[in-house]
Amino acid sequence: MGVISLFDPWKSKLCTCPKKYSFSPYTGCEHGCVYCYASSYVYRFFECRPKQDVVKRLWMEVRRIDKDVVISIANSSDPYPPMERKLKITRSCLSLLFSQGCRVLLITKSNLVTRDLDLLRDSKVCVSFTVTTLDEKLAKRLESNAPPPKKRLDAAQTLVENGIPVAIRLDPIIPFLNDGEIEELVKSFKEVGASHVVSSTFKPRLDGWKRFSRAFPEEAERLRELYFKKGKKVSNSFYLPREMRLELMERVRKACDREGLTFACCREGFPELHTGRSCDGSHLVPG
Repeated sequence: MGVISLFDPWKSKLCTCPKKYSFSPYTGCEHGCVYCYASSYVYRFFECRPKQDVVKRLWMEVRRIDKDVVISIANSSDPYPPMERKLKITRSCLSLLFSQGCRVLLITKSNLVTRDLDLLRDSKVCVSFTVTTLDEKLAKRLESNAPPPKKRLDAAQTLVENGIPVAIRLDPIIPFLNDGEIEELVKSFKEVGASHVVSSTFKPRLDGWKRFSRAFPEEAERLRELYFKKGKKVSNSFYLPREMRLELMERVRKACDREGLTFACCREGFPELHTGRSCDGSHLVPG
């Protein structure tokens, strides 16, 4: 199996992503996010480990791909887990990709990305940070091992100040938990210099729902009927009712309009709300 593949999120008809490659230096993730969906299909997901001979394998494959197509790093496993500080595997992979003129969309929850400013400057890259809340205590419950939101936003501002385009994922929005912060979050994204916001509602799979129910029992009880009686199942994910999802996405869109940010939603089925040239922010990657 290769380390670079075409991105294909379960052949979802709701996916509006442009053609892109997917690459992860690591398997699994240590951030411990309650809402994570990848744990449903990646074995021992919360035990992060480097892929075997990943830099060597990447070198063998990168010479055969279309350099005009963006490489998304990473769609399931964060490329900056705590062990990256010592191992520097993501750094080695980025160095290789940039030396070959590749275009990269770097997706992370970690401020460690600023360590690699020397590689990111003047490279064909956009960094996309996931930020779900400004409440540090809530963030600790939602994303127990990830860097706090303020550190992510500070990192985003540092990148922008160094000429690196930044997108932010307001993802997921969970009713009764972080939906009251939507407007404040979007304002904070503008303040750090982000250009684009992509947002999505919580779409639990069964294992993720169990984790969420244990971590947030009161909120889960309020959401149970919305997901499992009034909502719908798409592939292996459970969706909120369409009207509720549309209302939440319209709020994010309106907040982005006020702040002068482009907007898109992820696998929601509302492409008419999009104002960005891509949903994922890959349009920000220099050509």
